Amino acid sequence: MQIRTGDTFDPRVIALLDHHVAAARAQTAPGSAHALDLAGLRASDVAFWTGWDGEILVTTGALKTLSTSHGEVKSMHTLQTTRRRGYGGRMLRHIIAEARARGMTRLSLETGSWDYFRPAHALYLAHGFVACGPFEGYVEDPNSLFLTLDLSAPVRR
Repeated sequence: MQIRTGDTFDPRVIALLDHHVAAARAQTAPGSAHALDLAGLRASDVAFWTGWDGEILVTTGALKTLSTSHGEVKSMHTLQTTRRRGYGGRMLRHIIAEARARGMTRLSLETGSWDYFRPAHALYLAHGFVACGPFEGYVEDPNSLFLTLDLSAPVRR
């Protein structure tokens, strides 16, 4: 898989992101979905990447800078037909490495708490994320799961 800087004007990227946002909202209680839309991914505090298997877009992921020491994983999504092939893990490791390279010491995320999101939970937990409370403007919500990773800890392989 090749990871590239995401082009939010590429129709293939737009289609996958539209699916991601629609699926997240369909699988979450109203008001509890926090996926970034295209405008959010184009913000100056967000770095966005796409993962490609040849010319097939297989995954997306973003890093939102919350402060010089704290980042947030956003817009993690893998094409349904290519799941369980390691693409999501490779994108997540890329985001973790980028956060470390930027000097961040903490990386957090919010994901849904419903069964639909269980594969995402497993991915994040396998990479060392642990449960935490709401951060950066989020509020306690039974439909959300908040996770964090201490980037000052040794790298997990």
